[in-house]
Amino acid sequence: MTLPLQSSPTSTTLLSAGPAPYPVVVGSGLSEQAGRLLGPDVRRVALVHPPKLAKASHRIGGDLERHGRQVLPLVVPPGEGAKDAGVLVYLWSQLAESGFTGSDAVVALGCGATADLAGVLAATWRGGIALVLAPTTPAAMVGAAVGGRAALNIPQGKNLVGVRHEPAGVVCDLDLLARLPRADYTDGLAEVVKAGLIGDPALLDLIEDDPRAAADPADGRARELIEGALRAKAAVVADAAPGEGPWEFLDYGHPLAHAVEHAENYRVGPGRALSIGMVFAAELAREAGRLDTGHVARHRALLESLGLPVSYPRYAWERLRTAFAADGGTAGGGPRPRFVVLDAPGRPGVLADPAAELLDAAYARVGT
Repeated sequence: MTLPLQSSPTSTTLLSAGPAPYPVVVGSGLSEQAGRLLGPDVRRVALVHPPKLAKASHRIGGDLERHGRQVLPLVVPPGEGAKDAGVLVYLWSQLAESGFTGSDAVVALGCGATADLAGVLAATWRGGIALVLAPTTPAAMVGAAVGGRAALNIPQGKNLVGVRHEPAGVVCDLDLLARLPRADYTDGLAEVVKAGLIGDPALLDLIEDDPRAAADPADGRARELIEGALRAKAAVVADAAPGEGPWEFLDYGHPLAHAVEHAENYRVGPGRALSIGMVFAAELAREAGRLDTGHVARHRALLESLGLPVSYPRYAWERLRTAFAADGGTAGGGPRPRFVVLDAPGRPGVLADPAAELLDAAYARVGT
């Protein structure tokens, strides 16, 4: 699990979960940290970012250059549009034309989709090069607790082509959160809620204490939420080999969420899709006799208090259900569908091969 290595009024350094832990720095004014995490031997850095983060990329790039590194800015499409094989081929070509070697590195500045693309790029260039993540949304920061998973989308579904490539480190600069539009910030809070549901219910209490403040990117409790979620997710998979056992608990709510994203052609935010997916998982657990009605109601009330959706059109069910078979987020990934469910907040488990009647009944409570 993550443990504090250093703590100060401005930042905390944690260790990630997994067999090769890496530092995750959370705090303010951290633009210089990316270069420090890369180490002294890296001379050339590909700085991957979407167009709207050009100003932040200049700050990070300028710091890297002041420390003697050559910086290659690589602008990629925003959001899920970055997770495309064509974009990856373009980045490979840019690295080749710039003479990048196996001793160079990639820095990813942006949301989880940018991190996914950069992770696949770093894993595949010259057999694998160093990677530092600089996430700019709550979801991407919380995902940093258990790094190494990066994936691209194809027309048949989300995250179907992926790699495992752990970063050298992660920089979570909370100053970037304060600049996010409110809708983008609350979208990312769905991952914080998930961390509380599968790991540490105290996070749920913190949000419920003042949902309006929790949904404000300029509020001072952002650091407490991000650090708490990092610790909670890492604790869930502590001492487990990557991809085995408890790691599938991180997919709570993802099967339906990924199906919704795909059905919407990624026009819906991943956190909003995850919110719907977690409510579906809660209703499925209730139908299976695993989760009581009060906890299901808490799912809905908590997510709605943050302005996140808890329903989806009823007519879409048949299309969404068929997407489960191809979805990489379905727990286990085998021929028999497995869904992560809760027996209570902080007590995740798996429901294997649920009957079609259970799935239909659960979605009937989600559909409108």
